[in-house]
Amino acid sequence: MKKTNMQWGVIATATVAIVGALASPQALAKTKAKAPANEGYAAAPSTNSRVDALEAQLQAMQAELSSLRASQNRPSAEAAKVQELDEWAQSVKAKPAEAAKDHLFAVRGGWMHFNDNRGSAAGLGGSGIGQDILTSPTDSDAFYYGGAIDFNVNNDLFGLMKNTSFGIEFGVEYAELGNRKDSGLDNVITTAALGSTTNLQKSVSVNQLRINASPKVKFLHGSKFRPWLIPVGLDINIISPPSDAVTVLNTGMQFGAGAEYELFRGIVIGADGRYHHSFDNIDGVDTDGFTLGGSLGFKF
Repeated sequence: MKKTNMQWGVIATATVAIVGALASPQALAKTKAKAPANEGYAAAPSTNSRVDALEAQLQAMQAELSSLRASQNRPSAEAAKVQELDEWAQSVKAKPAEAAKDHLFAVRGGWMHFNDNRGSAAGLGGSGIGQDILTSPTDSDAFYYGGAIDFNVNNDLFGLMKNTSFGIEFGVEYAELGNRKDSGLDNVITTAALGSTTNLQKSVSVNQLRINASPKVKFLHGSKFRPWLIPVGLDINIISPPSDAVTVLNTGMQFGAGAEYELFRGIVIGADGRYHHSFDNIDGVDTDGFTLGGSLGFKF
């Protein structure tokens, strides 16, 4: 604003000066015309030089005035820069913000309960024939531990719900039902074939490995406390010892719900409960059951 006022002041001053300059040559010209020819003024040549000088000065001032008017009509470099920055700021505001990702790696563990016991003492001579020969009876309870990675996909449930995240969980967990258990096959060999109760085979660990891939819906995006649920996910169960038909693998589903809380920036604790259901048993071995446990996770 100050620069603009100065420019207008210069223009006004120049205008006044031009008007004065225009008037001065005319006055001098009249004076020169009125002077008697016989008086022979010696100053006449000096007057003509002064008129020429004023005319040159008038032309210079006219050129300066034209330059000032042109600069007044042309935006300054500072004004152009300000306009450019303003346009950039508007474009940034208009651009939609990208959804923040919050992937999570967690270790977890807890208690597992199966619907049925592994192994059996029923059947012929307590051998488990017709039930589960390869595993001696074990309890239906077990402990488990493992880990999982949550991959965040979006934070608005595909545009259906605000502040609701959708992700995919890939997890693996190991469960142990019993350690150093007698093999059920040993009972068959020693009792039926040799008529002895001396164990001929080594003891076994009754365990299971479960791999899962599940869609996961987390609520309250942006909050430290976030409940979540797994509507339905895929389970792959691997058992050891194998079933009577020496089968070790089957598939099933899992359903789960839980919550997590961010203790510190990027460090998350959680608790969950899940139910696992298989479409069929593994040739007599039932892997159905539920888990209750906790987790410690790290965002990335």
